[in-house]
Amino acid sequence: MRIYATALLMMFVGSTLVLSEFRRFRTRPLAARLAPYLPGGSGRRNHELLSVDSFQALLRPLAEATGAITARLFGVSEELPRRLRRVHSTMDASEFRVRQVGIAVVATAITALVVLVLQLPSTMIILAILGAPLLAFLVVEQQLANRSDDWKRRVFQELPVISEQLGMLLGSGYSLNAALARVAERSNGCVAQDLRRVTHRISQGAGEVAALREWADTVDVDAVGRLVSILSLNKEAGDLGSMVATEARTVRAEAHRGLLEAIERKNQQVWIPVTIATLVPGVILMMIPFFDALSEFGT
Repeated sequence: MRIYATALLMMFVGSTLVLSEFRRFRTRPLAARLAPYLPGGSGRRNHELLSVDSFQALLRPLAEATGAITARLFGVSEELPRRLRRVHSTMDASEFRVRQVGIAVVATAITALVVLVLQLPSTMIILAILGAPLLAFLVVEQQLANRSDDWKRRVFQELPVISEQLGMLLGSGYSLNAALARVAERSNGCVAQDLRRVTHRISQGAGEVAALREWADTVDVDAVGRLVSILSLNKEAGDLGSMVATEARTVRAEAHRGLLEAIERKNQQVWIPVTIATLVPGVILMMIPFFDALSEFGT
C-alpha cells in the first residue's frame, strides 16, 4: 500500500504540473498576464504553487550550487557567467546548470535501464549509475571550455588586423567611439562581435574606457588587455593611432611566433609513428638471437 500511495502521489503532482501549463485548466492573475508587456516586468512573474515555472524556480538555485561545487572539485576555477559572456551565449548561469543537471539525470536513467536489461553484477551497476551522471556533467562542462578556449584563440588571431584598422581610423581623425563603431559595423568575426557589445554598452551610458575594460576582463587575452590599456589613453595621448599601430605589429609578431611553435610541434609529432614503426621491428629482430643464445646456454 505504501508503494501504491507513493505512486499515486507522484502521479498527482506530475499531472498537476502538466495540466497547469494548459490555459483551459488554470486562470492566471491579471498582473501576471500584463507583466511580459511592461518594462522589466518579465522577471516579476507570479509563479503558481504547482507549475513548471515554480518547479524551475526551485530547481535553478539547487542546480547552480551543485554544478559550481562539482566544477570546482574537478579543477574548473573560472566563473561560469564569465565564460558564457565570452562566447556570447544566450543562456545565463542558472539555465546552463539546469540543462547540465538535466542531461546528467537523463544519462543516469538511460544507464540504469541498460544495466538492468543486461543484468550486470551489482558492483558494475553501482559504478555505472554513479559514473554516468558525472561523465555527462563533465562532457557538457568540457564543451563549454572548448568553446571558450576556441573563442580566445580566434580573438588573438583576429586582433592584429582589428588593431591596424583602429590605428588607421584613429590616425585619420576618428574619435575612439566612432572608430570602434565603424570596425564593429564593417567587420565580422569574434572581435567584431565583442566590439558590438562594447559599443552597445557605450550607448547604454557606460564610459568608453569602462566598456573596453569589461571586454578585456571578459575575453581574458593578454594582447587585448595591452590594447585596451593603450586605447584608455585616448584623451591624453596625441599620437594614439601610431601607438595602436605599434601594438598591432607586436601582436602580429607574437602570433607569428606562436604559429612557428605550432608548426614545430607538428613536425615533431610526425616522427612519433615513424620512430615506433622503426623501433618495434628492430626490437623483435634483436630478441631472436637473444632467445637463441639463451637456449644454447640452457642446453
